[in-house]
Amino acid sequence: MAKEERDPHTGYLTTGHEWNGIIELNTPVPRIIYFFLGAAFLFSVVYWILMPTWPLGTTYTKGLLDSDQRAYVDNTIKQAALQRADWTARIEKENYADIQKDPRLMEVVRETGRALFGDNCAACHGREAQGGKGFPNLTTQSWLWGGTPDAIAETIRVGINSAHPETRTSQMPAFGHDGMLKSNEIDNVVAFVRSLSNPSTKDLPAAKVAAGKTLFAANCAACHGEDAKGNSEVGAPNLTDPFWIYGGDAQTIETTVWGGRQGHMPTWESRLSALDRKILALYIVGLRKPNP
Repeated sequence: MAKEERDPHTGYLTTGHEWNGIIELNTPVPRIIYFFLGAAFLFSVVYWILMPTWPLGTTYTKGLLDSDQRAYVDNTIKQAALQRADWTARIEKENYADIQKDPRLMEVVRETGRALFGDNCAACHGREAQGGKGFPNLTTQSWLWGGTPDAIAETIRVGINSAHPETRTSQMPAFGHDGMLKSNEIDNVVAFVRSLSNPSTKDLPAAKVAAGKTLFAANCAACHGEDAKGNSEVGAPNLTDPFWIYGGDAQTIETTVWGGRQGHMPTWESRLSALDRKILALYIVGLRKPNP
């Protein structure tokens, strides 16, 4: 048994343990610890008495305050539903223009739409709706099927090349793969298309651009229009602006013309209510920025 010693500086007994000349003191527990332990115990006793706490087989102690968290949550949900019913009824009933003029309703649209977009659309279009390769940037003025709230809501409803019976259908032919254009003709078309979206490009021989213009009129204008500004009736993009879904460099455009493109967007009719689709359409329109 270790001999008891008292530390001459603090007056505390030692434990008899020593490490490299350091002697362990038998320091008492600080009184503040006992205070907090007692306070915690007292709080527990009071809580047990006042609140629902102890299970009693098929029931539980109700507590003197008769507090019911389940009833509180149910009531909170009911109150939220009543508050929601007011603005949801207005959004369902009013047209897009009137909703856009109402700051309070648009505040709700932005808040609710942000959550809907993040849960359903951000996986493809990105959290900021700026798209990526193969997925359109929704913050621009360039839209395949029209950028009005009505048009956007309809696209959300039926999708593009989706399983919906009323889906928007879009298919760009594979001009090279299917032998409709030869390689040198595709090069000319690519040169012409690049000249439309970036007139300052310096590596475009005038002869190739002129030949590409003729080929474009014969093969591409039916969908993209004679002015190449697109056609929202068939989902043909505007080729004169700086916005590209797959990329606007020479190699990517050549790949597009050679092999064709067929975008896909799922139908959301069975997954989102008409109200949610309307809110999403308004939210997306609100993200739009002026063209550079």
